[in-house]
Amino acid sequence: MTVIDLGVPSLGPADPVPADGPLIDTFGRIATDLRVSLTDRCNLRCTYCMPADGLDWLAGEQLLTPDELTRLLTVAVTKLGITSVRFTGGEPLVAKNLEDIVAATAALRPRPEITLTTNGIGLAKRAAKLKQAGLDRINVSLDTVDAARFSRITRRDRLPDVLAGLQAAKAAGLDPVKVNAVLDPVTGLQDAVELLRFCVDNGYQLRIIEQMPLDADHQWQRDRAIGADDVLSALRRHFELTPDSAPRGSAPAELWRVDGNRGVVGIIASVSHAFCSACDRTRLTADGQVRNCLFARQETDLRHLMRTGAGDDALEAAWRAAMWAKAAGHGINDPGFVQPDRPMSAIGG
Repeated sequence: MTVIDLGVPSLGPADPVPADGPLIDTFGRIATDLRVSLTDRCNLRCTYCMPADGLDWLAGEQLLTPDELTRLLTVAVTKLGITSVRFTGGEPLVAKNLEDIVAATAALRPRPEITLTTNGIGLAKRAAKLKQAGLDRINVSLDTVDAARFSRITRRDRLPDVLAGLQAAKAAGLDPVKVNAVLDPVTGLQDAVELLRFCVDNGYQLRIIEQMPLDADHQWQRDRAIGADDVLSALRRHFELTPDSAPRGSAPAELWRVDGNRGVVGIIASVSHAFCSACDRTRLTADGQVRNCLFARQETDLRHLMRTGAGDDALEAAWRAAMWAKAAGHGINDPGFVQPDRPMSAIGG
């Protein structure tokens, strides 16, 4: 995506960074949605994400402590205008003190919306506690409801645990419960049909996400990934899809009503129909780095600032400068695109 494609006025990184007001970039986009990675560790080994043997995990001393994280969340909400916080990983359920972190976030004023993206393993025992701590909504990653395919994609035989987690989330009132699916290049179109039928029958909302070049092995191939148009064509052979009438705003998913009002499915076409012009996200990694884009090549180290005595005003200024330098788009479709060094599991979804 180029500056012309973005279609919004630009100042420039050389212009003064705003010292207050919303968390804005030079293209006028305002970040209100904070994605927080709590850990780079995961208990699955999805083929499109990481090697079978896992990765070299961050050492404990590299991770933000709960107090450090709470401090940065306070800066984000009270000084930068963040209104929505989503906790991710790796797998956030393997992070320590998750319920305490959710509760601390819920205590902030003004209170942000609090959501979680998880693979669902262990969720069955914790959904009610997370709701009680202040979690508002949840997204559970599930790429297929076929047990054999699940085991092949994730390299783990844990489908029953994920299904139990979904049921527990719904019972706890974490509505709407959303299912995130990244489709397998071989079986994905069939999986999409089965997943939508499963979600409609059980009262979940399906989100199908185009596979992006964020795998640790850097094996992503555009011509193998299933695009949004192919997904819609496959679904329309089995369901009546009607565009949702609600304004999309900055939401990443284009929504479709299924068979009238039986359900809703969203397509997140990050590659084929990029939505960078409406992006409202800022990202914080588990080791305290601000990223202004999922595909950013640079990071801003807030952990170092905190551990060397920086005050909240300095943290705010550094965060604002990081977002001010945000590029027009992620550049996946540019000839010179270079995949970021960090994989998705280390950045957070």
